[in-house]
Formats: sequence, structure tokens, C-alpha cells
Amino acid sequence: MQNLRRRDLLASVAAICLTPLASTARAQSYPAGPVKVIVPYAPGAATDNLARLLSQALEGPIGATFIVENRAGGGTQIGTKAVASAAPDGQTLGFIDTAFVINPGLFGSTLPYDTRRDFAPVSLMATAPLVLIAHSSVGVKDLKAFIELAKAQPGRLAYGSAGVGSAPHLAGEQLRRAAGIDINHAAYRGGSTVLNDLIGGHIQCGFTTVPTMVEHIRAGTVVALAVTAKSGQLPQLPTFGELGLPAVDTTPLFGMIAPAQTPAPVLQKLSQAASGAVASGPLRARLTELGFAPVGSSADAFKARIDSEIAKWTEVIKAGNIKPS
Repeated sequence: MQNLRRRDLLASVAAICLTPLASTARAQSYPAGPVKVIVPYAPGAATDNLARLLSQALEGPIGATFIVENRAGGGTQIGTKAVASAAPDGQTLGFIDTAFVINPGLFGSTLPYDTRRDFAPVSLMATAPLVLIAHSSVGVKDLKAFIELAKAQPGRLAYGSAGVGSAPHLAGEQLRRAAGIDINHAAYRGGSTVLNDLIGGHIQCGFTTVPTMVEHIRAGTVVALAVTAKSGQLPQLPTFGELGLPAVDTTPLFGMIAPAQTPAPVLQKLSQAASGAVASGPLRARLTELGFAPVGSSADAFKARIDSEIAKWTEVIKAGNIKPS
């Protein structure tokens, strides 16, 4: 009996000692072939373009070919579920945006995955400030005049978005609550249609990413009123916080995730490579040129950001009684 106990003890000690060696071996043997990056959007979307930029930048540091696979549909749920269901070996990753942190509050228990439990954050690649624009025919030149008009004529102004629960929709909800104004939400099925109607003056205002509308802003077709965070392309435009409305802070995020239970050494290798790529000259310069704010965070920092964003959007959605369409 004593010999059995001694053998069990020795086996336990050996297992403990070998664990770091096994982890190191996993990191050194990774990757075991091409790495697939699932994007829950169709090709050509902003999230898809960023995923391809980061994937290309990771090929050298990781030592593998990165293949982007588009799985659109279900409000990003189809592609995101595919990441959750993949083997946790680092050979399948996901690239997500703000829908990832909005959907838990919007869909609740009907989501086919648990956003916190079923994924391992890798790195927050970048963020993108939103700008509130009004068509020139509205006749306002700044946020103060816009709010005064909305209060003087409640229900007259309509702001468009790519759909219920989209980042521009929730930015409008934040503005409505923070400024105490009555503006109507016009939900479209897709971003291109709403932008065309904004440019044409068929709807009065809306939130969009800066790069999408910067040329129309410079041409005077639409007027930029405020941004949710500082923008390198519109450096003189004040933020909502600077104008006394810090609660209007919708800033879409873009980052890489892996399935839960992916080995820590593999996650660390991916996170360090992603952070290094975003910090490097070519990719960082390209992101800035496109109007994004490069981040390149650690995995832990990205996890904390995901948790805080889920809590924030769940509260906004609940307070606005917003339901998925």
C-alpha cells in the first residue's frame, strides 16, 4: 500500500514538472499547417478587409499561411458559432467587430454560443470612431444647433443605421438619451443603402465611420457635428465628451479571437505576434491611413474590453427596450 502511494505521489510530481515542458512543446510545434481565420461577414466588408490585413501580417511571425474564410449570416452568429465549435488548437481563429459584444445584450440566451465562455481573446487590433453627420439641407453647423433643432421639432429628424442593434443605431440611442432629444431611428438592411440616402438627403442624419464619409464631409454634402473619439482624418472635430456628452462613446472595435481552451502558449504566441504586427510601421501606417486607431492589445486587455463592452451595451439595449428585428 505504501509503495502504491509512493508511486502515485511520484506520478503526480512528474506530471506537474512535465506540464511546462508540454506547454512549451505545444508552442514550439504550433502551427501544424495553414491557419484559418473565420470572418462572419461577406468579402469586402470593413471587418473582412481588416482581417485580411492582420492575417497577412501574421504569416511571417507565426510561420504559416493564413486563409480567410467568410461565413456571413445570422447577424454574425453563423461565423462566430463556427469559431466556438472549432478545435481549440490555434489552427482556426476568428475575427470579430462590435457585433460580438452587442449581440449578448440583443439576443440573450438565444445566441448559439456563450460570448464570454466559448472564446479566448487574442488581441484587439483597432478601433474606429463614429462621426455624427447631418445633410447640409438640415441647416445646422454644429452639435449644439442640431440638439436645439431636435428639441424645437421633436420627431422631425430621422437618423439611419444598418439595422437594429448595429453600432450606429446604438450610438443614436446614446445620443437620444444623453441629449434628451426625440429623434427617429430608420433601420436599413445594409450600410450602403443608408449611406446613399444620407448623401441624397432622404434622411437627415446618422452615425458612420469617418473614412466612409470623409470625402463627402470635405465636399460639404454633409456636415460633421462630432465624433465618438478623436479621429486622425478629422483632427479639429470635437468629441462628444468634449462637448459635454461623454455617454455618446460608441467606438467600433476589431479583433482576433480563438476557441476557448486553446493552449495558453499558443494564445500567447498569437497575441504577441498580433501586437507586434500592429505596432510595426507598415500595418500601423495602413490602419491610420484607412481611418482606424491602431491598438494591438494583449489578450488580457482585450478580454477586459470585451467584458466592459458587453456590460455597457446590455444596459443600453435594456434601457431602450431594443429588440432584434
